[in-house]
Amino acid sequence: MTPHADPGAGAAVKAADRAHVFHSWSAQGLIDPLAVAGAEGSYFWDYDGNRYLDFSSQLVNTNIGHQHPKVVAAIQEQATRLCTLAPGFAVDVRSEAARLIAERTPGDLDKIFFANGGAEAVENAVRMARLHTGRTKVLSTYRSYHGATAAAINLTGDPRRWPSDTASAGVVHFWGPFLYRSTFHAETEQQECERALQHLEDTIAFEGPQSIAAIILETVPGTAGIMTPPPGYLAGVRELCDRHGIVFILDEVMAGFGRTGTWFAADLWDVTPDLLTFAKGVTSGYVPLGGVAISQEIAATFDQRPYPGGLTYSGHPLACAAAVATIGVMAEEGIVENAARIGADVIGPGLREIADRHPSVGEVRGLGVFWALELVRNKETREPLVPYNAAGAANAPMGEFAAACKKSGLWPFVNMNRTHVVPPCTITEAEAKEGLTLLDEALTAADAHTV
Repeated sequence: MTPHADPGAGAAVKAADRAHVFHSWSAQGLIDPLAVAGAEGSYFWDYDGNRYLDFSSQLVNTNIGHQHPKVVAAIQEQATRLCTLAPGFAVDVRSEAARLIAERTPGDLDKIFFANGGAEAVENAVRMARLHTGRTKVLSTYRSYHGATAAAINLTGDPRRWPSDTASAGVVHFWGPFLYRSTFHAETEQQECERALQHLEDTIAFEGPQSIAAIILETVPGTAGIMTPPPGYLAGVRELCDRHGIVFILDEVMAGFGRTGTWFAADLWDVTPDLLTFAKGVTSGYVPLGGVAISQEIAATFDQRPYPGGLTYSGHPLACAAAVATIGVMAEEGIVENAARIGADVIGPGLREIADRHPSVGEVRGLGVFWALELVRNKETREPLVPYNAAGAANAPMGEFAAACKKSGLWPFVNMNRTHVVPPCTITEAEAKEGLTLLDEALTAADAHTV
């Protein structure tokens, strides 16, 4: 679909937005949201006729791209047949969505509790773990994001937690592995793995293993920096959980459904958690849906004991129809395989070449269509391009870089001193190369702030 200009309509959309919409994570008087007229595949466009290559997948959720016709048709068909039904009924499309998800989750995670998104999925996974174990504490890492609801935001390990942190939710944070900025003074991945596991083991010991219900990890942390765990780390966490009777929760809200070039990132490390949370890519964001995949042991806890949790829209038929269709097209069109190939053959090599050319790129890391560039002022000292949690004038270098991307027709995903390369899993080789060229050019704005 070719975008056409209609500035008057765009002005009206923006005026209505400014009059009535309260935006998340924003100072309302300081933002200027782009009025979007349409989207298709890897692109979206505004009312002035400007088209943007979506290197953000919106919020890293449009895994099959925008407006996939088969998923749109499935939602339309479901709407003509059965728009909604309470969660207590058996509904064909709900059961089918659960079956298709369970087929793809690792191990025996064969029961699916549906929620409306990732934060609700995390809330319910933590509740299940606490009820299953009879314990209260939950351990999570710094440099993590698990959602913006009450328990999920306390579990989160970045500044988004600070304004809402009650310090009473039974959450304990620890350091996960991240060799580039190692907390453990490690020099190799093996050292980072061993020392991070020792740190976690010490944390468990000092917190009292008998008080810990769960450890929750993003399999590959998303907005915190796309830091792939070193070999052996997830297996080591699994062993610690088994040793102490702790529930192991993997948060695959962002990493799941093809993003890492596999259905779930856990498959890459051959690890099965007790609970796995998902959302985003399960419907490519077309209709909100999330959930928890549950092991047989934890599911059995609630065979004769009611699970005290539920949502009006749990397993909503329109959302489940979108999930069934999304999983179907991903399988039929080899979308997961495409993500793996594009990452290995195009994005990864391309980003490493870009890093060699730009003094502002300190590190490239990622897999599939899930990559991050760590932007720095100095490659030797690794000083971040902007300070941690920078705002206002202190964040100007990242603001200039983002503006350069958008001016060229590339929509970036920027967080702190990083830009993430997270296009749809359907992106073509030509589109990926186009995006890398635009990114290469925009990084000159970041280079201007290096020393």
